[in-house]
Amino acid sequence: MNHLNIKRLRNARSKEWEQALDQQGTTVTLDQINWSDFPYKPEVKCKIAHAGSHLLLKFLVQEKNIRGVEVNANGPVHKDSCVEFFISPQGDGNYYNFEFNCIGTPHVGYGEGRHNRQHLPVEVVKTIAVRSTLGTEPIEHKQGDFSWELFVSIPVNCFIYDDLENFDKLEAYGNFYKCGDELAEPHFVTWSPVETETPDYHQYEYFGKLKFE
Repeated sequence: MNHLNIKRLRNARSKEWEQALDQQGTTVTLDQINWSDFPYKPEVKCKIAHAGSHLLLKFLVQEKNIRGVEVNANGPVHKDSCVEFFISPQGDGNYYNFEFNCIGTPHVGYGEGRHNRQHLPVEVVKTIAVRSTLGTEPIEHKQGDFSWELFVSIPVNCFIYDDLENFDKLEAYGNFYKCGDELAEPHFVTWSPVETETPDYHQYEYFGKLKFE
């Protein structure tokens, strides 16, 4: 099982979180190709840290193709150039799936496994701050050589099914993903390996251990 220590940002106000994350965050590399039918591997890293009340993520992506057409919260962003973070705060098999396409459209669900999920209310999802270097306007499929970054700040209040006051000392389980189901080269890249026959990110048993400072 993969293990990850997640640092707490020190002496940083909210408007400084992204810069502090760049300097203090733990770097996660998404480099696992688990399914031979989908060999393409974009270069993907993620910076992660927390600020007590907020979980902070910054994905850095280099890939051949981009697509960002979904603009509605909780829409099928996985069909676009998409980054994802799944986390089970209690380690009980229930988890949140935070998904964002390359223009920052969010999709958040909760439940146990792929077939027992419910979307978080849109008004809750919209409390997540998201900034993409590609902006927010829809992007039709493009081929070439693209680099983009996505910064995400998730308030602890988004964890509506857990009694979390902050992220201090939290011991959880989770995984990081990059996908693009409807790109010219569909791909499914992970941090912690997933040992299923076909691509499936909703596999709690393959989550890694996340230890928050």
